[in-house]
Amino acid sequence: MAGQGTPATALLVKRGVAHRTHPYRVSPDAPNYGALVAVALGVAPERVFKSLVTAVDGTLTVAVVPVTGELDLKALAAAVGGKRAALADRAVAERATGYVRGGISPLGQRKRLPTVLDDSASDFPTIYVSAGRRGLQLELAAADLVALTDARTAPLQAR
Repeated sequence: MAGQGTPATALLVKRGVAHRTHPYRVSPDAPNYGALVAVALGVAPERVFKSLVTAVDGTLTVAVVPVTGELDLKALAAAVGGKRAALADRAVAERATGYVRGGISPLGQRKRLPTVLDDSASDFPTIYVSAGRRGLQLELAAADLVALTDARTAPLQAR
């Protein structure tokens, strides 16, 4: 779509990866933002994933989890061989990725960060992740996301 390019979409085009962009309108200050994005897109919320920048033993790491769940920080730390994980400060996350909160994509980040994708992503032919700005989602195969980010997959949702 014209005028909707981001570093994430540019990466997908450059690599020839099949994807679709989906614009939506949801206030970034709305509670339950992720669930509202799923409603706006007309898709099951389990297919919409959020990218959370964390610090695992001091190393910035991206956790990609369904908007319907909560990130299990202990599971994330274990998935990357760490001991302790915490959500990164908003300013740190924005500076490292080049994106703003509510629009952080796991793709095309300013600094490529280690990435872990919740294993539930493999349950779907395609998943939705931020395209790198509020109001725009990318739909792509989970396997393509893994390949482009060198992600690990692991169970990351708090049970």
